[in-house]
Amino acid sequence: MAKAPVLTPRADDFPRWYQDLITKAELAVNGPVRGTMVIRPYGYGLWERMQAEMDARIKETGTQNAYFPLLIPESYLAREADHVEGFAPELAVVTHGGGKELEEPAVVRPTSEMIVNEYFSKWVQSHRDLPLLINQWANVVRWELRPRLFLRTSEFLWQEGHTAHATYEEARAFAARIHRRVYEDFMLNVLAMDVVPGRKTVRERFAGAVNTLTLEGMMGDGKALQMATSHELGQNFAKAFNTRYLSKEGRQELVWQTSWGSTTRMIGALVMMHGDDDGLRVPPRLAQIQAVVLAIKGDEAVLAKVRELGDRLKAAGVRVHVDDRTDTPFGRRAVDWELKGVPVRIEIGPRDLENGTAMLARRIPGGKEPVALDALAGLLPGILEEDQATLLRQSRERRESRTAEVSTFEEAVEAATAGGWARIPWAALGEEGESKLADHAVTVRCLVAGDGSVPDADDAPGNVAVVARAY
Repeated sequence: MAKAPVLTPRADDFPRWYQDLITKAELAVNGPVRGTMVIRPYGYGLWERMQAEMDARIKETGTQNAYFPLLIPESYLAREADHVEGFAPELAVVTHGGGKELEEPAVVRPTSEMIVNEYFSKWVQSHRDLPLLINQWANVVRWELRPRLFLRTSEFLWQEGHTAHATYEEARAFAARIHRRVYEDFMLNVLAMDVVPGRKTVRERFAGAVNTLTLEGMMGDGKALQMATSHELGQNFAKAFNTRYLSKEGRQELVWQTSWGSTTRMIGALVMMHGDDDGLRVPPRLAQIQAVVLAIKGDEAVLAKVRELGDRLKAAGVRVHVDDRTDTPFGRRAVDWELKGVPVRIEIGPRDLENGTAMLARRIPGGKEPVALDALAGLLPGILEEDQATLLRQSRERRESRTAEVSTFEEAVEAATAGGWARIPWAALGEEGESKLADHAVTVRCLVAGDGSVPDADDAPGNVAVVARAY
């Protein structure tokens, strides 16, 4: 009788496979309030690595971290109508505290533009105070009607950047810098995710922004996922909060602003872009554990060698974990590590010890082979880089093979509903065609220039619309 698979096969039921993997790889579970989640240590470890990599890139831009309150006075939201309207259905409002009704209700932050701008207006007085570059790592609440772990939850973790500049050109350049040098660089070089950088249409733009830059990734089922966004806010919030500075010429001027963010949704993207029927596959540069050394049996000599090898690999710069839990069957432990997507397993038993070898199992390309124990510390860094490149190549090949070049609305819908993406000239689709796409649960994910770069304007000649179904 065939053994039942650990996970629902992706081809049978992709959403069920996703849910199985999140649970069995011990990434997260549902919280007690609908739409919330408990991120388990292994899942949170992935987020910590993401934080560390992005935080370093953010700080390279000159941005500093700060923290703003979770609760925002409701009156603040009345100041920027377009922004508030965009978030209104998702707001959670606190009306009571300390056993009494509050004089003014407080909104649990869905994003922090309002509270940040209240303080920017106090902190910015002169051109010498600019640019003001602030980021915070925090949680936000957006009441979600159709929750799915990591992808759509009522509370999630993120970073949100907020900046103020003296000129439109400076703000625009900074939003683009975050888009490419922080987010795209991180996704390509750490997450090993092929992404399409582009410009959102007016319909899909962030509420209150004058331009939104996005990075779109293709998941394993062909759907798109918005990975991170960077927004030019123009002077909308500066007008609402009267954020002005004294220019070098002695004039009172409104600042120009940006905001930008990325979330724990990236963990969901990691699962859906790189996972397979055996579990997660974690890019080596991201992995909190790049190699796990497993003792097959509780033999003292084996345990000693496993621990010694762990120390040697750590000294070689590999993030390593020693699994010497020989009271748990080896097969179960091997499956657990495979589910968690650790790039390399090194398995050692009494027979391996006699031969001076270990069995090396590579999670990303698959396969196992014996390797001399003395050679492992020298081989592993190169193997991990090979596997990092493999994941990026596979994600790019998937997108390229499942993206159709089309010229009509009907062809675009056909490609997107068949489980792929379509590229159609924006001039052939336009705002009217974009509106009709909604009837087929399809959206314009972004606009790109003909050469693949990010266009300077919504109506720039040669713009191409990337069309897909999305999470």
